[in-house]
Amino acid sequence: MDMSVFDLFKIGVGPSSSHTVGPMVAARRFLLDNAPLDDVAEVKAELYGSLALTGIGHATDKAVLLGLIGETPQDVVPTRVDAQLAEAEAAGQLALLGQHVVPFKRGTHLVFHMAESLPEHPNGMRFTLTRKDGASVSKVYYSVGGGFIREEGEEAVAVASVVVPYPFGTMDELLAHGVRSGLTIPQMLRANECVRISDDVLNAGLDKIWHVMRDCIAHGLDTPGQLPGGLNVKRRAASLWKQAQDSAGSPNSLPHDAMHQVSLYAMAVNEENAAGGRVVTAPTNGAAGIIPAVLRYYAEDCKPSDPVTGVRNFLLTAAAIGMLCKRNASISGAEIGCQGEVGVACAMAAAGLVAALGGSNGQIENAAEIGIEHHLGMTCDPIGGLVQIPCIERNGMGAVKAITAASLALKGDGTHFVSLDEVIETMRQTGADMQAKYKETSLGGLAIHVITVNHAAC
Repeated sequence: MDMSVFDLFKIGVGPSSSHTVGPMVAARRFLLDNAPLDDVAEVKAELYGSLALTGIGHATDKAVLLGLIGETPQDVVPTRVDAQLAEAEAAGQLALLGQHVVPFKRGTHLVFHMAESLPEHPNGMRFTLTRKDGASVSKVYYSVGGGFIREEGEEAVAVASVVVPYPFGTMDELLAHGVRSGLTIPQMLRANECVRISDDVLNAGLDKIWHVMRDCIAHGLDTPGQLPGGLNVKRRAASLWKQAQDSAGSPNSLPHDAMHQVSLYAMAVNEENAAGGRVVTAPTNGAAGIIPAVLRYYAEDCKPSDPVTGVRNFLLTAAAIGMLCKRNASISGAEIGCQGEVGVACAMAAAGLVAALGGSNGQIENAAEIGIEHHLGMTCDPIGGLVQIPCIERNGMGAVKAITAASLALKGDGTHFVSLDEVIETMRQTGADMQAKYKETSLGGLAIHVITVNHAAC
């Protein structure tokens, strides 16, 4: 599989990996591919399908403009974004890649095609560059989930794969490698990664991912206020966290308070995401809270003897599950619903926790299968096109489910009735059968019901 752990875990900004991170990367790539830019007269960006329908709520418009002025998801400063874009729009111009200035006007240079989709994926965008002599070039890109993008027709182009010691396209293949080699899943993933980079670089990268995740939780647990977007949703993680700390050890505390805290960790991350803060795609932004929450649960509540190694094994194993889901189904809510985001993140976290706790390869597979199986059919129907309701709470619930799945798997011997490969294929087919209105369009489900009820009450 020609994919790295750092493809699944990317440091970026909220609120959406497919609608924010992907479009930002695509816009910048389009300009870099068509440099030099000194004779450019104008640039036009057009958004289609889910990118158009939920683009405002998902900050796709902001992301495209940031990409055009040269920002990257990993380096953009979230607190400066609104001022940067307000200044550009007030001036009526953009500095392409921070250098060449061209005119800019919404509706002319940034167009939302609400009623039209492009053929290869629901998240389509077209960029057109016109030079001063009238010559123009146009390219279509698709944001396929988790911050991954591809150019139109790119899949048809053969890409040279890195030769790794344990290649796998299914979990059955990975398990077979484990039987032959006697290695665990994280050990095999480490060997594959070290074909590309050194062991020290891999460890540093994994540690950085965990540090960003941990900092995101901490910031979310300390930040009250209201989320942007117009729904007037209050951030709850900080107040609930304070309440939990104040009541710790009191007669009214419940036996499941540790699980309650896990929910708050996940909600804290996704409130940060909804506010446009710094997060890690895991495997997407909409599901970014589950893996950090379960990782913190492992590091603090499971009392590991070697937490550093455990965290690294967790992330490597989680990445293996994410790779399989992306390759054989999808991690895009616009393509297969939230089962491909929260469901996959739950499976990744469950498998990672089992690996960190020393579980067998069979137990790792079992945990991942349980995690996805009980999210099958979950729709993506965000209210107002915002990554807030039901997304934030879904991460809290998904984190608890991941721990439950890991617990069930660890209490077994790794044998189970439904295989991970079978449940991933079921997820793919379920997504194909799902109506488009339930796949990140805000045209059906909870999004429409709640808005209709609110309007009727006015």
